[in-house]
Amino acid sequence: MRVDGRQPNELRPMKITRNYLKDVEGAVLMEFGHTKVLCTATVQPDVPHFIRGKGQGWVTAEYGMLPRSSPVRIQREAGRNRTGRTQEIQRMIGRSIRAIIDMVKLGERTIILDCDVIQADGGTRTAAISGVYLALHDVCRHLMACGKIAEWPLSDYVAAISVGIVDENPVLDLNYAEDSRAEVDMNVVMTGSEKIIEIQGTAEKIPFSREQMNELMDLAGQGIKTIIQEQKNLGVKMS
Repeated sequence: MRVDGRQPNELRPMKITRNYLKDVEGAVLMEFGHTKVLCTATVQPDVPHFIRGKGQGWVTAEYGMLPRSSPVRIQREAGRNRTGRTQEIQRMIGRSIRAIIDMVKLGERTIILDCDVIQADGGTRTAAISGVYLALHDVCRHLMACGKIAEWPLSDYVAAISVGIVDENPVLDLNYAEDSRAEVDMNVVMTGSEKIIEIQGTAEKIPFSREQMNELMDLAGQGIKTIIQEQKNLGVKMS
């Protein structure tokens, strides 16, 4: 039994609130236990210079933690003054979403994905990916309804989850108390068709075996399947 009473293969209580903000086409509040991330998607009628004139769009992401998202105040990050951790996470979010969107079908426009951590208790980057996918989905629905895009641009579902080894036991969906003392920490991003987009895995104390990695991947796959089923339960479809 874990610090919060969960079984090793059990997700924290998950809550997804769509249309969380007024007059925003894609706004989702994603909650895993005490972790809460506000995910929004914004369309801009332009593309970066490196793809201008190529007849395709772009998707980029920004991530940040509000000052009191943790017990100790975090200094607010403004503009370009972002930490290495923040840049790494927002690049991961962008890669995860770009893996399942057809940029040509999107047309010459940019979708900016904003992920703002309201409260942090472990797994903020994976909650951000699982939530911002829904915000992106809602924005694409809006673009289709307005006649701005002719074909559905998303090819699959996307979700992410953390796994790790804590007290020599493989566990799913680590909270902060577990993450801060884990022997192994791993973040996994997968599609609805169970294809892998990204794996970030680190031995924090001692190296881990291929067998342990396989067990962690099985746990992650199980958790991601549950998250994607919840996305489907909310009416998210691929057409």
